[in-house]
Amino acid sequence: MIVDCGVYSEGVRQDLPRDPETVAQAIDDDGNCFGWVGLHEPSAEEMRRVQKLFDLHELAVEDALKAHQRPKVEQYGESIVVVLRTLWYVDDQDAVETGQVSVFVGKRYVVTVRHGEGAALTTARKELEERASVLGHGPAAVLWAICDSVVDGYELVAEAVEVDVDEVEGSVFSHERTSDAERIYLLKREVLEMLRAITPLREPMESFAHGEIPLVPQDAAPFFRDVADHVNRVADQTEALDVLLSSALNAHLARVSVQQNDDMRRISAWVAIVAAPTMIAGIYGMNFENMPELRWYYGYFACLAFMALVCTTLYATFRRAGWL
Repeated sequence: MIVDCGVYSEGVRQDLPRDPETVAQAIDDDGNCFGWVGLHEPSAEEMRRVQKLFDLHELAVEDALKAHQRPKVEQYGESIVVVLRTLWYVDDQDAVETGQVSVFVGKRYVVTVRHGEGAALTTARKELEERASVLGHGPAAVLWAICDSVVDGYELVAEAVEVDVDEVEGSVFSHERTSDAERIYLLKREVLEMLRAITPLREPMESFAHGEIPLVPQDAAPFFRDVADHVNRVADQTEALDVLLSSALNAHLARVSVQQNDDMRRISAWVAIVAAPTMIAGIYGMNFENMPELRWYYGYFACLAFMALVCTTLYATFRRAGWL
């Protein structure tokens, strides 16, 4: 659906009806203003309507209608299309959910197409409208505000995942016997999902920061330098989380192996202790006629005492060796 439409002149929003036709008409009549049309999971009919009004490229529109595109920047004639992946974290499920924002930027317009529940652009729009000096940079200011909002979302997700990674590390190295492999794997999968969203943005944000992309003037480049710095920082943080999870998984598997070896040693020790009296009882259960101590009055008690002595000796030996 169409979420909001606005026309801006010299950093101030104009009091006009909120529909794409009004925006298109206004930017045709006034060469000093630009329009911003926001859509959330639009239908094909709504998208064709906006495409016709602003002459959007057919291939870019097709990508905008389909979520799960790779983050990228593409140029179509005198306009560019920026695709961003949005992230938000569901803590009780240890899950990173993803969405998508496609930003069509022309000389006189910005069209945003959003998929997913996270990273609503309403807050970014309101904050930008309160900063007339920034909004005066035109469509580049809107692109900056959207990129800044999305990247801030990355940092919040990275902080939430880092808390869970710390919990996993504490559990792996605790004295209790825990089973953390499944949670580590789930977190690692979510971290990889984060990297797929964040890493491809490094190069485009650097290009924006150095004014190498059309429609981003040099005086707007410093704003993108801040976004590029945040992207690099959160990318490094996410890569570090991936390394920590890999190390935690290796440590968990090594600890499980050590625990299994300890268990086998304990089992082997107890088997040896039980085997000694079993062997003695088996020998004296052969029922041969000519056996020493068979008719000895104290033979039974001596046999029990010998079994106890052997078991006690084995127990003390295994105890000193750390097997029990």
